[in-house]
Amino acid sequence: MWEFWRRHRRKVYLTLGALGSGYLLYKLYDAHRRRLSDLERELAGERENDELIKAQMQAHFENIQRISDTTTLPHSMLELSSRVAEELDLLHLTERLIRGKGQPNTLTSSEKLELWERLKILSFTRMVVSLWAMTMTSLYIRVQVNILGRHLYVDTARGLGSFDLLEEADLIDRNDQQQFLASADFLSNYGLPTLISNMQAAASEVLKGKQLKDLFNTTVLHETITQILDVFMSMGSPHHWVDYLMPEDARSYKLVAFSNNGNPDLSDGTTFDQLMVETHAVLSSAEFGNVVDISLKTVVDALMEDIKVQLGEGNLSSGMPLAKLLPRIAQFSPLLLEEPSKNRFIQIIRNIAEVELFFTLLYANMPTS
Repeated sequence: MWEFWRRHRRKVYLTLGALGSGYLLYKLYDAHRRRLSDLERELAGERENDELIKAQMQAHFENIQRISDTTTLPHSMLELSSRVAEELDLLHLTERLIRGKGQPNTLTSSEKLELWERLKILSFTRMVVSLWAMTMTSLYIRVQVNILGRHLYVDTARGLGSFDLLEEADLIDRNDQQQFLASADFLSNYGLPTLISNMQAAASEVLKGKQLKDLFNTTVLHETITQILDVFMSMGSPHHWVDYLMPEDARSYKLVAFSNNGNPDLSDGTTFDQLMVETHAVLSSAEFGNVVDISLKTVVDALMEDIKVQLGEGNLSSGMPLAKLLPRIAQFSPLLLEEPSKNRFIQIIRNIAEVELFFTLLYANMPTS
C-alpha cells in the first residue's frame, strides 16, 4: 500500500482536487441558481404588486373622471346656466319694447333708443359670457382631474408600497378631493358678477360704434365676438381672469363655502390647499393661456357654424340688421351652457389636438414638490 501510495499519490491528490473543485463549483452553481430563482420570484411578486397598484391607480383616475363627467361638470353647467339667465335676464327689456311698440305714447324716442342700446350690449354680453364660462369651466375641471390623477401617481412613486396602503391613502384624502372638485362652482357662486361686469364693459367698448341699422354678415359677427373676447382677456393684469375661476385665498374660501353648506369637517386640509395652489399655477402658466386662446377661437368658429345653420347662411351672407339679429344672439346662450352630454361645444374643446397634448403633458410632467 505504501508503495502504491508513493507511486500514485500525485494522481490521488489531483483526482481529489478535481472532485473537490467540481463539488465546490456545483455548490456555487446551485446557490447561484437558487438566488436567481428567488430573485425571479421576487421580481414576479413586484410585477404583480405593480400591476395591482397600476390597476388601482387607473380605477381611481377613471372614478375621478367619471365623477367629473357625470356630476361635477353637469352640475357646474346647470349652475352657470341658471345664474347667467338670472343675472342677464333680457325679458324685461324686450317686454318694454313690445309694449312701447303697441302703445306708441308710453315710450319716448330717447327711451326706446336707450332700451335698444341696453338690449344690444346685454345680448352680446350674455352670449359671450356663456361662451367664455362654458369653455373655462370645462378646461378648469379637466385640470382638476389631471392634478388628482397625478397626485395618485406621485404617492405611489414615493413608495406608499402596497395595494392596501394605496386604498388607505385614498380614504384619507377623499374629503379633500371632494371639496377640491366642488370648488369648480366658484365661478357661478362668486366670480360671475365680476365676470359679467367686465364682459359688459368689453362689449360696450366694441359695440359703441355699431348702429342698430347696421348690416351684420358672418364676417362682421365673427369679428365682433372675437373683439369682445380680446378686449376682455386683455383687461387688467395678465391672467386676471383666473380670479373668476378660483379663489385667491383657498383656505378662506374653504371655511366660507363649506361651512355655508353645513360641512362639519373644516380641518386644516393641507391636501386641499396644495391642490388649489397647483391648480392656480397651471391656470397662470403660459401653456394654459395658449390652450385657452385656441379653445375660445375654436368655440367661436363652431358657434358661427351653428348661427349660420339656424339663421340661414343666405341671410347672414347678404347681411342682417343688428336690431333684427339681437334676439337671435341671446337665444344661443342656453345652447352654450347645455348639459355636457348634449353640449357639442364641450366635445369640440376635448377633441382639439393642442388641448389633448396639454393635458397629456400635464398628467405626465406635473411637478412633485
